[in-house]
Amino acid sequence: MSSATSPSPTDEANALVARRFPEEVATEGKIEIIDEICAEDIVDHSPLGDRRGREELKEQLRKLNEAFGDFSATVEDIVTEGDTVAMRVTLRGTHESEFMGFEPTGKSFEAGNMVFTRIEDGLIAERWVEPDLLGMFTQLGIVDVDVSEM
Repeated sequence: MSSATSPSPTDEANALVARRFPEEVATEGKIEIIDEICAEDIVDHSPLGDRRGREELKEQLRKLNEAFGDFSATVEDIVTEGDTVAMRVTLRGTHESEFMGFEPTGKSFEAGNMVFTRIEDGLIAERWVEPDLLGMFTQLGIVDVDVSEM
């Protein structure tokens, strides 16, 4: 007898709403969808700082889209348990404008990203976003790291 269970309808619904953020908001640039999929008082934790509420989150996404006009976020894996959805996401983009205080390099990157999303009443209530900034900054030429010596 297998201990694995099939996903519940709630798990599937939570996964669908969570993946809309990377797929529609981040990749397709449909920032207005935040109003549809996120709670009014959403809290988003990332290296860019905590954002509280839909408007702060929208502003952060606008700046990200400005810095990386071709930004994309591809969901590679997704696991749901209870009200939490975990996603492994691949981020891609070309550094075209200032980002985190760094002037544009014109270089492209591809980096991993882990996102944990808490769903409440069918909406995204909280997110924890952990991108591989070292990998990203190395590819963009912002930092010089020789990983072969690690």
